[in-house]
Amino acid sequence: MKTPSAFTPNRHISTGQARLLGAAWLGAFLAAWALSRFDVLPTPLDVLRALPGLLRQGLLGHLASSLYSGLAALAWAAGLGSLLAYLSVLPALRPLTELASKLRFLGFAGISVAFTLWLEGGHALKVALVTFGMVGFFVAALHDEVHNIPHERFDYARALGMSEWRVVWEVVVLGTLDRAFDILRQNAAMGWMLLTSVETLVRSEGGVGVLLANQSKHWQLASVAALQLVIFAVGLLQDFALAGLKSLVCPYAALKVEDEHGLRV
Repeated sequence: MKTPSAFTPNRHISTGQARLLGAAWLGAFLAAWALSRFDVLPTPLDVLRALPGLLRQGLLGHLASSLYSGLAALAWAAGLGSLLAYLSVLPALRPLTELASKLRFLGFAGISVAFTLWLEGGHALKVALVTFGMVGFFVAALHDEVHNIPHERFDYARALGMSEWRVVWEVVVLGTLDRAFDILRQNAAMGWMLLTSVETLVRSEGGVGVLLANQSKHWQLASVAALQLVIFAVGLLQDFALAGLKSLVCPYAALKVEDEHGLRV
């Protein structure tokens, strides 16, 4: 009896099969959730009933504030992270890039006090803290991509008569642009986790983090679950938007490439 392709390692399945598998797993998850006997876990119906109350508490306004702050922090992290990673081509600035990548080991404890004294609270403080939380990871990931560029690409560009700065632009910047978008998507997802934590520290602008903390404080578990699902849905939409932007800017990234052994990669 032949094993179905979905249960065979390293086999390619069609888009329709992938969607069918996704729907099956989603249905299994919802069924397990609805039939769960954990008292602390609200049912799907409880979560739906909690949404009108959250809307009356200004969910849309809080969500808009969080989205605005998150996108601002993502733009700052992408700009600073890309600049620091690409500057690693200069030996004199390479230690700066290495230092920036190590910032990912620092937490908000203590750092938030310094940022508060510097920026005095408000929107700028919230954006700065989220940016700080993301930029180290962005630099580390993009610097690895730059470091792993094959030397043959540099030699080929030089053989075409390009100057060293033109080589940097063509091989380093444009050559890693598609992977930079993938790193951006990963940091955007991480940004939502950071943002909800930062908003519990900086409450002046509100945000879903503030609303989530208030519901958790009063043990409104259905509201907490509803807020988590809203954040999850908005995060997915943002991820799809960034994926679409990548396809628009880097259409070549979607091409199917076969390696020397004929395996799809």
